[in-house]
Amino acid sequence: MQNNNAFSYHKNVLWIPVVSVMAIWLIYWIEIRFGYNFNKYGILPRDFKGLRGIFFSPFIHSNVSHLSNNSVPLFVLLASLFYFYRQIAHKVLIYGIVLSGFFCWCIARDSYHIGASGTIYLLFSFIFFSGIIRKHYRLIAMSLIVIFLYGSMIWFILPTEDSVSWEGHLSGFSIGLLFSFLYRHQGIVKEQYQFSTSEFDSFFDENGNFSPPKLEEESYEDPE
Repeated sequence: MQNNNAFSYHKNVLWIPVVSVMAIWLIYWIEIRFGYNFNKYGILPRDFKGLRGIFFSPFIHSNVSHLSNNSVPLFVLLASLFYFYRQIAHKVLIYGIVLSGFFCWCIARDSYHIGASGTIYLLFSFIFFSGIIRKHYRLIAMSLIVIFLYGSMIWFILPTEDSVSWEGHLSGFSIGLLFSFLYRHQGIVKEQYQFSTSEFDSFFDENGNFSPPKLEEESYEDPE
């Protein structure tokens, strides 16, 4: 039987989400406090210098509303990733940010694309589809919770508003879906059960048919 300790608490479950959310707020505070504008460090599609935005854009936000809307789902989804998929969480997060950022760089409009939204869609997509693919009851339950909390986000992978980087959302969502298939045999997989046998099992043959053991005949001797 699979060891359920794979779901046990680990320090990364808390401190990585906390540090990530604190980092994006700190960077925004630095912009406001010292009058900087880091938008130029976002992803600028098909521009060589714009490639730096793959690494910088998740930490840059346009305003407090943008930042607030990303903080809670980022924290929840990061915590879920490192709790349920601890063995592959770093791969999904780091490779996912790089690939989704590059995908956005290839397909997006000529504008600076900033924000942690692409990472949020990456995590949302991976956690949801991975739980379904692995057919693990806890992961499926987590997937249903994710779709209940953030299912409305699916509309923002379409070009609904000019000010929203739907290309970044679509890139993150696509890479998350891809990773759910690539890593389906790594980390937590469907539980396999092993059953112990007992004396009662000896009453059934290999086909499951009831076959009681034969009783040995006892000899009787006349005392005379």
